[in-house]
Amino acid sequence: MSTATTTPTAPVGHNPPNLRGQTLARPVLGAIAVGAVVLTGLLYLVTSIHSRLQFVLIVLLLFSVGQTVASVVVEGSRRAKDRLVTTLVFGSFLLALIPLVAVLVSVITRGAERLDGDFLTHSMRSIGARDAGGGIYHAIIGTLEQVGLASLIAVPFGLLVSIYLVEYGRGRVSRTISFFVDVLTGLPSIIAGLFVLGFWILALGQNFSGFAGALALAILMIPVVVRSSEEMLKLVPDELREASYALGIARWRTILKVVLPTALPGIVTGVMLAVARVAGETAPLLLTVFGENSINFNPFSGEQSALPLYIYSQAGQPQQFAIDRAWAAALTLIIIIMLINAIARLIARQAKIK
Repeated sequence: MSTATTTPTAPVGHNPPNLRGQTLARPVLGAIAVGAVVLTGLLYLVTSIHSRLQFVLIVLLLFSVGQTVASVVVEGSRRAKDRLVTTLVFGSFLLALIPLVAVLVSVITRGAERLDGDFLTHSMRSIGARDAGGGIYHAIIGTLEQVGLASLIAVPFGLLVSIYLVEYGRGRVSRTISFFVDVLTGLPSIIAGLFVLGFWILALGQNFSGFAGALALAILMIPVVVRSSEEMLKLVPDELREASYALGIARWRTILKVVLPTALPGIVTGVMLAVARVAGETAPLLLTVFGENSINFNPFSGEQSALPLYIYSQAGQPQQFAIDRAWAAALTLIIIIMLINAIARLIARQAKIK
C-alpha cells in the first residue's frame, strides 16, 4: 500500500510574502530626479553660477540626498547606504566621461573640417603659417617610424624583464629590478629626452634623427610594458605550468607555448597603453628629433617630423590656417592610435590558445 504525499498550496488570492521588504518605486526616483533638476535651475536663477559641470554636480548631489532620505524612510538605513554608494559610483563614472567626451567632440568637430585627402598626402615644404595649404604626410611617416622603432626596442626588452621577474626572479636582484622599474614609471618624459640628448647626441656625437626620438620613447615605454606584462603573467594559473612540467616539458618551452599565449590578450592591452602614451609625447621629440617640414623616410639620418611636434608648432601660431591644421593633425593621431589598437587586438585574438 503506497502513501501519497501532498504539497500544501497557497490559498487562492494570497500573495507570497515580499522577502525584500518595501522598496522605492521608480516613479518616486523619477520625481526626485526631476526635483533635483528644478532646484538646480532655481539656484542658477538666483546665483551667479553658470557652469555646466557645476550644474551636473549640483543635480547629482541633490538627487543623492533626496534618494537617501526617501530610502531611509521607506527601505531602512541599510538599503539607503547601498543606494547612496551606488549613486556615487555611477555619478563618478559619468563625471569621468564628461572630459573624455568633450575632448573627443571638440577634436572631431574642429579637425574634420580640415581633414581631407590633400592634407594626408602633402607635407609642409614651402608652406608658411598664413598659407591655406600644407599637410601632415611627413609627420605621419615620422610618427609611425619612431613609434615602431620604440616598440621594437621596448616590447621585447620589457617582456623579457617581466618573464624574468615572474618565472625566474628571486631575491635581491629581482627586488632591485622592480625598484628601478617603479622609478622609471614615474619618470617625466622630458628627462628621457634630456638623457638621449646628453648621451646619444652630445656625448656620442650623433645627429638629431627619428631614431634618437625612438630611443627616448622606448625609455618611456619599457616600464609600462614591464608592469602590465608582469601582472598578466601572474594571472596565468599555476596549474597550467604544473601540467606542462608533469609532461616533461622544459620551463622555457612552457613559457613560450603555454604561459605567453594564455596571457597574450592582456599583454597586448598593456603594449597598446604604452604605445598610446608615447605616441602623443612632445617634449622628448623636441630635444631629439628637432622637427622638419620635408618628408624624410630615413629615421637614422637627418631631422624628422612627428604628429605631436606638428601639433605643437601649428597650435602655437596665431593664424587660423595653422590652428585648423593642428586640430586636423590631432584627429589624425587619435585615428592612428585607434587603428593600431584594433589591429593588435585582432592579431592577439588569432594567436591566443584555442
